[in-house]
Amino acid sequence: MKDNFSYQHENYQRIAKAIAYIQVHFKEQPDLTTVADYLHLSPAHFQRLFTEWVGTSPKKFLQYITLSYTKSLLKKVESPSLFDTTYEAGLSSTSRLHDLFIQFEGMTPAEYKNGGEKLIISNSFHQTLFGTVHIASTEKGICKLSFIEDKGIALQELLEEYPNASHHEEVKDIHLQALKLLQLNTENIDLPSIKLHLKGSEFQLKVWEALLQIPAGNLRSYKFIADQIGSPSASRAVGSAIGKNPIAILIPCHRVLQTSGRLGGYRWGLERKSALIGWEAVAINKED
Repeated sequence: MKDNFSYQHENYQRIAKAIAYIQVHFKEQPDLTTVADYLHLSPAHFQRLFTEWVGTSPKKFLQYITLSYTKSLLKKVESPSLFDTTYEAGLSSTSRLHDLFIQFEGMTPAEYKNGGEKLIISNSFHQTLFGTVHIASTEKGICKLSFIEDKGIALQELLEEYPNASHHEEVKDIHLQALKLLQLNTENIDLPSIKLHLKGSEFQLKVWEALLQIPAGNLRSYKFIADQIGSPSASRAVGSAIGKNPIAILIPCHRVLQTSGRLGGYRWGLERKSALIGWEAVAINKED
């Protein structure tokens, strides 16, 4: 018998496939039956699958990942006259809750130039609603949290990134705390405080810090982030820094899109990015 996470992850895989189909055929506006047929499911089964996974209907969920929705949200939030109000409202709302519990510090030049020498890195693998994650941490905080397809490749990449560190496969308390935040439950008042220990340039750290200020259920453009960090002509560099974000979801790079409202890039897959945007929109709108 399948455990709950395995069952829900299987649902996510189907939903990701549906999202990919809809993104390709969005001009045709495929209905429930068409998408269900593509997945070789009955419309009733497809409807039930969506409801079990995200708590709402496919029609409602898909409204939150359309280009018209993302464009309208960007236009609303990024209007200069609305920025201060939106920012303050975001800080005080429960949609911002899990971001407020995340703090980070950059690694010292010695720590990353020496390949992680003297660092002790513990890593573990976990199943989530959005796929398998690989979490790695030092004594100062989480240094890597990524979606992976192959455990062997994930371990090799970690070893290459920190070749001189001492590596151990071990589940630490901070890994379990991060998983609690990954549930994206904005109603949970017992969320843990998470510390991140990040390897990056001063510019990258500045960009990643700006991402923490984006409330759940909200979106920003690359240009907006560039303006926010005081580098208005650096949208391309901002995009590059976002693409190198080592911490999925907790540093919410999935909330950044092109100014047009299109998804842009995402190092862990555009279907997953769409799923995260839709999931958060559903959760936040349930609060309203």
